[in-house]
Amino acid sequence: MSLTATVLHAVLFTGFVWWFTTGAILYLDGLPQRTFKLSMAVATAALVGALYGLWATQSDTSVWGAYLAFMFALVAWGWNEMAFLMGFITGPRRTACPPGAEGLLRLKFATETVLWHEIAIALTALAIFAATADAANKVGFQTFAILWVLRLSAKINVFLGVRNFSEEFLPPHLRYLETYFRRSSMNAAFPISVTLTTLLVGALASAVMVPGASAFEITAATLLATLAALALLEHWMLVLPLSTTALWKWGLASRDLASREIGLREIGPLEMRSVGPAPSAQVSSLSLDGAPAAQTIVPFPVLSTKTPRRR
Repeated sequence: MSLTATVLHAVLFTGFVWWFTTGAILYLDGLPQRTFKLSMAVATAALVGALYGLWATQSDTSVWGAYLAFMFALVAWGWNEMAFLMGFITGPRRTACPPGAEGLLRLKFATETVLWHEIAIALTALAIFAATADAANKVGFQTFAILWVLRLSAKINVFLGVRNFSEEFLPPHLRYLETYFRRSSMNAAFPISVTLTTLLVGALASAVMVPGASAFEITAATLLATLAALALLEHWMLVLPLSTTALWKWGLASRDLASREIGLREIGPLEMRSVGPAPSAQVSSLSLDGAPAAQTIVPFPVLSTKTPRRR
């Protein structure tokens, strides 16, 4: 396979996996909470398999060896993301930021919201390092390290202040995290973050052009450089006036399904009432005290447990 084809395949593969795995995690996290235990059980089994796979491929310096180690590291990272987003491993603080908390106190509170999550990531990194410490194929550990460091950089920027939080990706049970974010067009750490990340992308990309590099080395460098470039893109998405929701609209669709299921479960059949034939309608109802309620645009028939008082 030519150099161009090897690089192109690795770039396309990394881009697709980045897009698909992000959407898949969002979709699973948007399902009803009763599904979370099963999702985490499957993810945990996959994590065990990934750690074994990293150990088994530690001496594999073929092109496939690079791809497999890369994928095993992504599985390990995905387990940590799912554990956090589903609320299994977060931190000792699970409440909104206290009013008036600023400076080091706000940093302390924010750290407490993700402390167990960060420790879990560190332990996973340690396990991957142990499995590949003397390996010829270190793509797995390098992949996980890039994800860890650059995600931590993104978290710091969100804490200090950015334009876009992507808060729509947070599930309802983690919405309290928004109170630790800060809205700002820019912060002092952002230029440093993007500069260092750009240098990392350049260093990894330059390894592709090293004379005499093997197919394994070219593939590994391309996978890592593309992953770092996508992390750089995510950093820019934090400050540019752009919405990333459209990229993973399919992953967020499960939240609408879960909301509808909750509504159906909380009412009885005699309390259901349709607001009209159109899929979206403007509805005016009465509150319990007989006063007109605010009009709301709803995407499906309203399911209400309130009974209007007769006058």
